[in-house]
Amino acid sequence: MKLTLCLLVTALLLGPASCKKQEPGLPNIILISADDLGWSDLGCYGSEVQTPHIDRLAQQGMRFTQFHNTSKCFPSRACLLTGLYAQQSGYDRSFRQPLKNAVTLGEVLREAGYITLWSGKHHGLENPVYRGFDHYYGLKDGACNYFNPGEQRPSEGAPARKGLPGKKINREWCIDSLLLMPYTPEAKDFYTTDYFTEYALKWLEEYRDDERPLFLYMAYTAPHDPLMAWPEDIRKYAGVYDAGYEKIRTERYIRQLESGLIDSTYRLSNPLFPPWDSIPGEMKKEEIRRMEVYAAMIDRLDQNIGKVLEKLKETGREENTLILFVSDNGASAEVVQIGDDYGEIGSMTRWSSLEGRWANVSNTPFRYYKNYSYEGGINTPLIAWWPGKIGAGSFSRFPGHFIDIMATLVDVTGAPYPAEYNGQVILPMAGESLLPAFHGEPVTRLNPLFWEWQHGQAVRQGDWKLVRHGTEHDWDLYHVTSDPTECINLAPDNPRRVGEMEQLFLSWKSEAGGQ
Repeated sequence: MKLTLCLLVTALLLGPASCKKQEPGLPNIILISADDLGWSDLGCYGSEVQTPHIDRLAQQGMRFTQFHNTSKCFPSRACLLTGLYAQQSGYDRSFRQPLKNAVTLGEVLREAGYITLWSGKHHGLENPVYRGFDHYYGLKDGACNYFNPGEQRPSEGAPARKGLPGKKINREWCIDSLLLMPYTPEAKDFYTTDYFTEYALKWLEEYRDDERPLFLYMAYTAPHDPLMAWPEDIRKYAGVYDAGYEKIRTERYIRQLESGLIDSTYRLSNPLFPPWDSIPGEMKKEEIRRMEVYAAMIDRLDQNIGKVLEKLKETGREENTLILFVSDNGASAEVVQIGDDYGEIGSMTRWSSLEGRWANVSNTPFRYYKNYSYEGGINTPLIAWWPGKIGAGSFSRFPGHFIDIMATLVDVTGAPYPAEYNGQVILPMAGESLLPAFHGEPVTRLNPLFWEWQHGQAVRQGDWKLVRHGTEHDWDLYHVTSDPTECINLAPDNPRRVGEMEQLFLSWKSEAGGQ
């Protein structure tokens, strides 16, 4: 279905837009999420990948160094959307059920007079247009082919598609209230990152003269596997990764130190990859190609964010706008290979993943990756940009979490947060507002933070973090203000603190409803 036809269907389904005037002083809000992006994958966080538009937001705004997700896509996105732990909303184990005891950012901000728009990935059961959003376009599922999420088109190879045993291979796609499965776009220039942006640009144009404040959620799938990118973007990174894992990782670490993002307390954790010279020649070529495509996907993501920023400026909404950029978890070490015999890495017919060696580089300087509760899995870049409200080139060491986004936007907008909504009791917000941190005020977190996804478990209380991967393993204990990369395990010397923090974790798990 072509873009123009899709938008016509959208207009017929939703009817004319409201023209309620914007409340004085309320900012526009743009929330941007990348998918499986490592902590060091942006230029402003140390990368060699070209991300000038995101870097500009960082240079003119604030970078956080201790902001966190859940280590997994759908629990993170549920936290981001609701301000509750995923255990509280029922999204700690599966995304195949409605959110419970929760309101979404769309529901809260629409009640406050906002236009609410969402383009990109949901990774949830409910269509966002029934959970507070005026428009939704995107992948309701978890991952899909970037060039063709659906079935084979004439004169093309079969698109690589990922399915679960015994499950349908088609991924769910929505255009407002329309559910499409499969979604096979006719346009040969289709690429998910580009089309998520195209819809956002159309909406910004549609509401150009509407004086209401605008909330736009851009939930990109890049650079989550499959590794797929436009050839012209891949060519930009030819030769960049020929030197291998260690050199790229060390150079990223040095840039992080030189930029002031981190200091010497951030030790470079032990590598989780073999020496580059030990990699056989053919495998080395494939590893180089893997990272070239991954970098190209991030590059294209940045290009599209640049288009949104330009449209924001063109439509006169730039001046009073808060922009937040995050990633839903650390880079992924998962190994996925589908369609090995049908094209090279980067093409529509082959589904490949980044895998662990380069994921360790992407998460520089931290340990481990997605699915782990160590910092490599849960520490996300957070960039906050708000001209005149957030100091340019500033950093925040505040230990935050996705649950804080709801509390922050309620604080910023004065939107009422309900105790009951659509007949359901709504749990109180679990997070704390980031607004004081945006203003550069010295802030101490009032409450502990908790994590549990699959084998990963953790609790952070003040300067201390207790973490493990698998209940059969002992807990590790780190003093994360002096050892933020979790290099020195202090558990053997602090059994009492370990016991107290374990009880804190178990009490939270019981109260939050975790399984």
